[in-house]
Amino acid sequence: MKLERHSPSSLNLFCASPSMFVLERILGVRQPVGSPAHRGTAVEDGVTHGLMNLMASVEDCTAVAIKKYDTISALSGDKRREDYRVTIPEMVKTALEELRPYGTPSRCQGFVEWRPDGLASPIVGYFDYEWEQHGVLVDLKTTEKLPSSIKIPHARQVALYTQSDNVDARLTYATPKKRATYRLENVREHRNALHQIALRLERFLSLSDDPEFFTSITAPDYESFYWGGPARQIGFERWRF
Repeated sequence: MKLERHSPSSLNLFCASPSMFVLERILGVRQPVGSPAHRGTAVEDGVTHGLMNLMASVEDCTAVAIKKYDTISALSGDKRREDYRVTIPEMVKTALEELRPYGTPSRCQGFVEWRPDGLASPIVGYFDYEWEQHGVLVDLKTTEKLPSSIKIPHARQVALYTQSDNVDARLTYATPKKRATYRLENVREHRNALHQIALRLERFLSLSDDPEFFTSITAPDYESFYWGGPARQIGFERWRF
């Protein structure tokens, strides 16, 4: 079995929960997108509007974000939908306070493709913002609690975008009350980790062309947050335990 391309999110998923990778990426049973992810998408839209239009008011940027959230979450059955919606204005505000000092980005949602030796398929992704004039690239993450450092999966993701040693790669975390930006260190090591995970994934996929085979060599951890909600019952049905 072969995937046409890899992404940091799919590689991080394979690393963290091989059985969930099997369910979503091999069996094709995708889990519903929750309110946190919808909020992240919406906040990014509002922040992008504010960065590309530096004179736009925070209220206008928030309106862009709220409209996006309401649109993409309209059919969501997530009971937390309204709880996450009310945090959007503060997240947009804190993120703009952090990023507007850089000025207008030279690129937003830039596509990156990497074809390291030994891989049958490329690793691809999209970074959030680049300020070429400053040599700075930033990925924006929304979260409930502000981390004290870059999370490892995020480090791998941003390392993919940093194909030149001259790029200053950073992660900006925004919560409803706080924000922080961390510079990515050890870029080559994180990029190598992404490469190594992809190599192991391709070896894993080479074991069979039968999707059901992969349920016979993996085991879901139903205590993991990956298997919350409807996924647990689907796991019982597909893995039969």
